[in-house]
Amino acid sequence: MNKLIALQKVVELGSFSKATRALGYTQSAISQMILSFENELAIKLIHRSRNGAKLTPEGKKLFPYLTQVNYRYQLFIEKCNEVKGLESGVIRIGTISSITCYWLPQLIKDFQKKYPNVQFVFHQGDYTSIEEWIKIGAVDFGFIAPDAAREIETLPLKNGEMLAVLAENHPLATMNEIPLSLLSKEPFILLEEGHYSEPLNAFQKEGLEMNTTLTLHDDYAIMTMIEAGLGVSVLAELILQRMDFNIIARPTLPRITRTIGLGYKDRNSLPIASQYFIDFILDHVDSLK
Repeated sequence: MNKLIALQKVVELGSFSKATRALGYTQSAISQMILSFENELAIKLIHRSRNGAKLTPEGKKLFPYLTQVNYRYQLFIEKCNEVKGLESGVIRIGTISSITCYWLPQLIKDFQKKYPNVQFVFHQGDYTSIEEWIKIGAVDFGFIAPDAAREIETLPLKNGEMLAVLAENHPLATMNEIPLSLLSKEPFILLEEGHYSEPLNAFQKEGLEMNTTLTLHDDYAIMTMIEAGLGVSVLAELILQRMDFNIIARPTLPRITRTIGLGYKDRNSLPIASQYFIDFILDHVDSLK
């Protein structure tokens, strides 16, 4: 298993030296483990160069299976700890920026009062990447819009409003509600959410075409662009709670809402720590704002 873990870490970090620091081995030891593994398989998995380490074409085909093996091994170790009565483990979560910033800090803080040895690993992305991480086992579960999920189970948690966001000096900023018909005429900065986008769906339902000029993967980067006068957007009210930007947020007409839920392949087969944390989230969902 050490060979598989070493290989996965080299690929994730793109460097033998970085993997060395992360795992606590010498660089020679990691090189020898991976070379030994390649010899066992009679397949070259890693291409080494001055620019780092990358998977070979053969390695790219095999790497998803390697990830699943390592994930199952971690489940096995955590199950052993559970059998021994240890309340520990690693919880891997796929998440989006608004949930990372505003829901998870207090949830984790309160959860760790009861289970102080549990560790958390976040993979932050969009609806599409989160579902893919769940499917391949890179994360235990994720926060996702149920309507965006295609091949995983989902459990709705909470609904929230999405607001039009404009620069403070924008001509539409004086309105109490911003019609989508007016927003459609403005340069639009779209939040990349994968194959499913609540604002994009809302425009399409009204028969409107979004004038998308920029697409970004980060809410705060979008706010910076709006502040600079590069366009308007529609963002979740949750991410707009603390704004240090010269921007304003207004309800849209018609209203745009989003539903955030939990997604997973099979809740009963999740690591025990993740099952506990999901139950904890459900118990505290009313306190989430």
